[in-house]
Amino acid sequence: MSFQPILVPVFVMVLLTFAVAVVMARRRFRFYREQRLHPQKTATRKGMAEHMADERAADHFKNLFEMPVLFYVAVVIAIMTQSASYWLLGLSWAYVACRIIHAYIHCGYNNVFHRFKAFISSYFVLFAIWVVLILDIVAF
Repeated sequence: MSFQPILVPVFVMVLLTFAVAVVMARRRFRFYREQRLHPQKTATRKGMAEHMADERAADHFKNLFEMPVLFYVAVVIAIMTQSASYWLLGLSWAYVACRIIHAYIHCGYNNVFHRFKAFISSYFVLFAIWVVLILDIVAF
Protein backbone atom coordinates (compact mmCIF):
# COMPACT_ATOMS: atom_id res chain seq x y z
CA MET A 1 0.00 0.00 0.00
CA SER A 2 1.33 3.43 -0.92
CA PHE A 3 1.42 6.55 1.23
CA GLN A 4 -2.04 8.01 1.87
CA PRO A 5 -1.90 11.80 2.47
CA ILE A 6 -5.25 11.66 4.28
CA LEU A 7 -3.53 9.72 7.06
CA VAL A 8 -1.41 12.72 8.05
CA PRO A 9 -4.34 14.59 9.69
CA VAL A 10 -5.18 11.34 11.49
CA PHE A 11 -1.63 11.14 12.83
CA VAL A 12 -1.91 14.75 14.02
CA MET A 13 -5.19 13.92 15.83
CA VAL A 14 -3.46 10.97 17.49
CA LEU A 15 -0.60 13.25 18.58
CA LEU A 16 -3.15 15.75 19.93
CA THR A 17 -4.76 12.97 21.98
CA PHE A 18 -1.41 11.95 23.45
CA ALA A 19 -0.51 15.60 24.13
CA VAL A 20 -3.75 16.17 26.06
CA ALA A 21 -3.06 12.96 28.03
CA VAL A 22 0.36 14.33 29.00
CA VAL A 23 -1.17 17.66 30.08
CA MET A 24 -3.76 15.76 32.14
CA ALA A 25 -1.11 13.59 33.81
CA ARG A 26 1.19 16.51 34.59
CA ARG A 27 -1.66 18.47 36.18
CA ARG A 28 -2.74 15.51 38.27
CA PHE A 29 0.78 14.68 39.45
CA ARG A 30 1.37 18.35 40.34
CA PHE A 31 -1.93 18.41 42.24
CA TYR A 32 -1.08 15.24 44.19
CA ARG A 33 2.34 16.63 45.09
CA GLU A 34 1.09 20.11 46.07
CA GLN A 35 -1.87 18.80 48.09
CA ARG A 36 0.10 15.88 49.52
CA LEU A 37 -2.77 13.71 48.38
CA HIS A 38 -2.49 9.98 47.84
CA PRO A 39 -3.74 9.06 44.35
CA GLN A 40 -5.93 6.29 45.79
CA LYS A 41 -8.25 8.99 47.14
CA THR A 42 -9.11 9.87 43.55
CA ALA A 43 -9.52 6.29 42.31
CA THR A 44 -13.19 6.84 41.42
CA ARG A 45 -15.02 9.63 39.61
CA LYS A 46 -16.62 10.60 42.90
CA GLY A 47 -13.24 10.77 44.61
CA MET A 48 -11.81 12.78 41.76
CA ALA A 49 -14.72 15.23 41.89
CA GLU A 50 -14.34 15.63 45.66
CA HIS A 51 -10.64 16.45 45.51
CA MET A 52 -9.81 17.99 42.15
CA ALA A 53 -11.59 21.13 41.03
CA ASP A 54 -9.76 21.51 37.72
CA GLU A 55 -10.40 18.58 35.43
CA ARG A 56 -10.35 20.47 32.12
CA ALA A 57 -7.64 18.30 30.57
CA ALA A 58 -9.32 15.09 31.73
CA ASP A 59 -12.66 16.28 30.38
CA HIS A 60 -11.06 17.12 27.06
CA PHE A 61 -9.24 13.78 26.93
CA LYS A 62 -12.61 12.02 27.25
CA ASN A 63 -14.01 14.35 24.58
CA LEU A 64 -11.31 13.20 22.16
CA PHE A 65 -12.92 9.74 22.19
CA GLU A 66 -16.38 10.99 21.29
CA MET A 67 -16.93 12.91 18.01
CA PRO A 68 -13.40 12.31 16.66
CA VAL A 69 -14.24 8.61 16.39
CA LEU A 70 -16.49 9.54 13.45
CA PHE A 71 -13.51 11.30 11.86
CA TYR A 72 -11.33 8.20 12.19
CA VAL A 73 -14.07 5.98 10.74
CA ALA A 74 -14.61 8.36 7.82
CA VAL A 75 -10.90 8.26 6.96
CA VAL A 76 -10.82 4.46 7.11
CA ILE A 77 -13.88 4.25 4.84
CA ALA A 78 -12.36 6.83 2.46
CA ILE A 79 -9.19 4.74 2.15
CA MET A 80 -11.06 1.45 1.81
CA THR A 81 -13.31 2.82 -0.95
CA GLN A 82 -10.54 4.86 -2.59
CA SER A 83 -12.58 8.02 -1.98
CA ALA A 84 -9.86 10.05 -0.26
CA SER A 85 -10.28 13.10 -2.50
CA TYR A 86 -8.66 16.50 -2.16
CA TRP A 87 -11.96 17.72 -0.72
CA LEU A 88 -11.75 15.14 2.05
CA LEU A 89 -8.10 15.92 2.66
CA GLY A 90 -8.84 19.64 3.00
CA LEU A 91 -11.82 19.03 5.24
CA SER A 92 -9.76 16.63 7.35
CA TRP A 93 -7.15 19.31 7.94
CA ALA A 94 -9.90 21.82 8.77
CA TYR A 95 -11.34 19.34 11.28
CA VAL A 96 -7.97 18.79 12.91
CA ALA A 97 -7.38 22.55 13.11
CA CYS A 98 -10.76 23.03 14.82
CA ARG A 99 -9.95 20.24 17.28
CA ILE A 100 -6.55 21.73 18.11
CA ILE A 101 -8.16 25.11 18.76
CA HIS A 102 -10.85 23.40 20.85
CA ALA A 103 -8.18 21.60 22.91
CA TYR A 104 -6.21 24.80 23.42
CA ILE A 105 -9.28 26.63 24.69
CA HIS A 106 -10.65 23.76 26.81
CA CYS A 107 -7.33 22.88 28.48
CA GLY A 108 -6.30 26.52 28.73
CA TYR A 109 -8.43 29.50 29.59
CA ASN A 110 -11.70 27.58 29.03
CA ASN A 111 -14.01 30.33 27.83
CA VAL A 112 -17.24 28.43 27.15
CA PHE A 113 -18.34 30.69 24.28
CA HIS A 114 -14.99 30.37 22.50
CA ARG A 115 -14.92 26.64 23.17
CA PHE A 116 -18.43 26.26 21.76
CA LYS A 117 -17.45 28.10 18.57
CA ALA A 118 -14.49 25.74 18.08
CA PHE A 119 -16.63 22.69 18.85
CA ILE A 120 -19.52 23.67 16.57
CA SER A 121 -17.04 24.47 13.79
CA SER A 122 -15.51 21.01 14.13
CA TYR A 123 -19.02 19.53 14.19
CA PHE A 124 -19.99 21.14 10.88
CA VAL A 125 -16.66 20.25 9.27
CA LEU A 126 -17.11 16.63 10.37
CA PHE A 127 -20.64 16.69 8.97
CA ALA A 128 -19.24 18.01 5.66
CA ILE A 129 -16.65 15.21 5.66
CA TRP A 130 -19.43 12.65 5.87
CA VAL A 131 -21.55 14.37 3.21
CA VAL A 132 -18.61 14.46 0.78
CA LEU A 133 -17.69 10.87 1.59
CA ILE A 134 -21.23 9.60 1.12
CA LEU A 135 -21.66 11.51 -2.15
CA ASP A 136 -18.30 10.19 -3.41
CA ILE A 137 -19.29 6.61 -2.66
CA VAL A 138 -22.95 6.66 -3.60
CA ALA A 139 -23.08 9.15 -6.46
CA PHE A 140 -19.88 8.33 -8.31
